[in-house]
Amino acid sequence: MEKQVMRKLFFRLTPILMILYVISYLDRVNVSFAALTMNKDIGLDAYTYGLGAGIFFAGYCIFEIPSNLVLARVGARRWIARILFTWGIIACAMALVQGATSFLVMRFLLGVAEAGFFPGVILYLTYWFPARYRARIISRFMISIPVSLAIGAPVSTWIMDTFNGTLGYAGWQWLYVIEGLPAVLAVIAVLKMLPDRPADAAWLNADEKRWIEKELEQDQENIAVEKRESGVLKVLSNPVIWLFGFIYFANTGSNLGLSMFLPQIIKQQGFSVTQTGFISSIPYITGCLGMLLLGYSSDRFKERKWHVIAALLMITIGLGTAGLLGSTVGAIVAISFATIGIMGCKGPFWPLPSTYLSGAGAAAGIALINSLGNLGGFAGPYMVGWAKQVTNSFSGGLYALALLTFAGAVVAFFTVKTVKTRKN
Repeated sequence: MEKQVMRKLFFRLTPILMILYVISYLDRVNVSFAALTMNKDIGLDAYTYGLGAGIFFAGYCIFEIPSNLVLARVGARRWIARILFTWGIIACAMALVQGATSFLVMRFLLGVAEAGFFPGVILYLTYWFPARYRARIISRFMISIPVSLAIGAPVSTWIMDTFNGTLGYAGWQWLYVIEGLPAVLAVIAVLKMLPDRPADAAWLNADEKRWIEKELEQDQENIAVEKRESGVLKVLSNPVIWLFGFIYFANTGSNLGLSMFLPQIIKQQGFSVTQTGFISSIPYITGCLGMLLLGYSSDRFKERKWHVIAALLMITIGLGTAGLLGSTVGAIVAISFATIGIMGCKGPFWPLPSTYLSGAGAAAGIALINSLGNLGGFAGPYMVGWAKQVTNSFSGGLYALALLTFAGAVVAFFTVKTVKTRKN
């Protein structure tokens, strides 16, 4: 029964969720490829670009908790469809930016529109998968991040080169429109294919639904911690949840601080726009491997804490080394090593909150952690952009990201309990 149900859940739910997250992530980071020509066209310096790249996460953070609470009330299917539609429209409208002010405003609005999607999916997965499967499932879902960057890098630069000048519009404008439309079109697929709960799934029989219910109830009773918070106010005032937010802040800050500037770091070595796209995909291919291996290992050994710490230390070493090596091939190798930790951290990390939270508190707690974490998406690009503007080098920004992830590893060491999930 277990193998049968898990196979059904995996093949029915994860493909569509992975596709949605590929679309989501590409729409938030394609600005890094657009910047190769857009910055000059509309007059953006490195500081303003870094601010705009990160301000997405300010809007995202403000509306994250309310969005996730609405999702828990109205159901994942309808709310995720709403998120897709609004972010798709705004992603396309990024083609209309004319200067620094409109760029900053549109990036902020894009964050507002997308708020709630990722924590909503994490919460949604807890409605379906027993705790002992979650690191693997979350890793497979979040492999969409490196996949979107590995595929998106050459595709985005190809769009910019191929469509540049078509109908009088620049290549970066076509990039926003072409990559924004799939989010709007995906609304129909979500409404037709994504049930809210196991009880709503026509492709599960009565025995399979009962099995899932029993497993999820047992998880509630077998969590190896002293206390699970369920009230929204208790969760929001729990210092452990805020510290979890900092750990994710460190991971996200390194991720977005790197990815928003990686094409520029590579292009300054003398590569063309198209070559930059292909080379930019290399670190994220290695990141896919890291995500799968660390997620599998975390579930295999029923352990989360030390996997998270190891991943954060890999980021520290990789980005610190890349800063030392500067504009060399060796720096790309070091960055590839760092992305194993950047992507691999997510699978072991996200099952942790559900071992501390339940009920409405889970929706609020996961959203709070993701909100705090995604402020790293503001801080990371801002730090790198500021360092580049001041020193005319990306090394200082990479050092700052390395220190941030080291701090995250220290917090994880003192905060996260050594919790093991049950085997059966």
